[in-house]
Amino acid sequence: MAEETPSRTGPLHGVVVADFSRILAGPYATMLLADLGAEVIKVEGPGGDDTRTWMPPVRDGVATYYLGINRNKRSIALDLKDPDDLTVAHRLAARADVLIENFKPGGLRRFALDYDTVAAGNPRVVYASISGFGTGAGAAYPGYDLMVQAISGLMSLTGDPDGPPYRAGISVFDVMAGLHAAIGILAALHHRHDSGRGQHVEVNLLSSALSGLVNHSSGYVAGGVVPYRMGNAHPSLFPYEPLPVADGELIVIAGNDGQFRRLCQVLDLPELVDDPRFTRNQDRTANREELRPLLVERLRRRTRDEWFTDLMAAGVPCAPINTIDGGVALAERLGLDPVVTVGEGAAAVPGIRHPITLSDTPARYGAPPPALDEHGEEIRAWLTGS
Repeated sequence: MAEETPSRTGPLHGVVVADFSRILAGPYATMLLADLGAEVIKVEGPGGDDTRTWMPPVRDGVATYYLGINRNKRSIALDLKDPDDLTVAHRLAARADVLIENFKPGGLRRFALDYDTVAAGNPRVVYASISGFGTGAGAAYPGYDLMVQAISGLMSLTGDPDGPPYRAGISVFDVMAGLHAAIGILAALHHRHDSGRGQHVEVNLLSSALSGLVNHSSGYVAGGVVPYRMGNAHPSLFPYEPLPVADGELIVIAGNDGQFRRLCQVLDLPELVDDPRFTRNQDRTANREELRPLLVERLRRRTRDEWFTDLMAAGVPCAPINTIDGGVALAERLGLDPVVTVGEGAAAVPGIRHPITLSDTPARYGAPPPALDEHGEEIRAWLTGS
């Protein structure tokens, strides 16, 4: 395990993570930690993580959903209702630096794997719990991302003004909660370094959602404004949306007055710069319905690639609306090397690069996502010292 594999280095080398989470938020958090060198032991029930069966798409019979969030981990299958397997789970919890779980709040208490019980025997443990709606009155609510997108208000902001609300195209709050869990774990590990004590890190999807709604949630709590669906428009900026061009649409952004001035120069509309209706951002936002057709009349004369080249050269933010293959291709052209090979030989799997670049301790891509119980025998032997 961690102490037996010195070649597997990284900033979190030597940190043992007992991962009792499943689906997305927890496994995403632990994959980020694993990429950075942590020894993540993925504990699965006999049937495996649900995402193993969430298909299509698939690669070699394995769901790409599972492949996308489980690299650099070791898998052990444990039936917590089985006394022998539960003993193994207790041994793992006692050895772990970090334990992460997303059972319903209190769900691990009957197995003596709750925070209080684990911390009594392992006071240095950083124990992270992810729930949907916290441990109080919302403890019984199931934590599905789509529920949180609806309840938090995100869906009220997504879609055309006169159309129905829409969910985001990804489980955005699962991912956000996973990031928050990883941040909380790292903060608690730093505190432990100074104090010698672990602690309980708690994250819930609804709180992550309200934090992640940023300007919209702030607009309500600080300004008393309940935002509404505006399609692709921005409530506080214009232009900041797709605008029609000769062969489709192009995202055009004027995030400040200087960018708007440069946009007008490229479009050969210098008279708009000093027009009192459009001089300042708040003026452009208030008079967007008058400004939009003036911009569109010029933009329709050329293609999105032509405008993209000229506007970006002038320092005006803009972007074509790509499918994901186009996004990956652009990242490749920009030298970001977005696709990495995880593992070696026939077992190798392509994946997306870790989003953080560290100059001295880069992320690793050594082990592809494990098969169910692939390392069960090895982990059991490590825990018993044999």
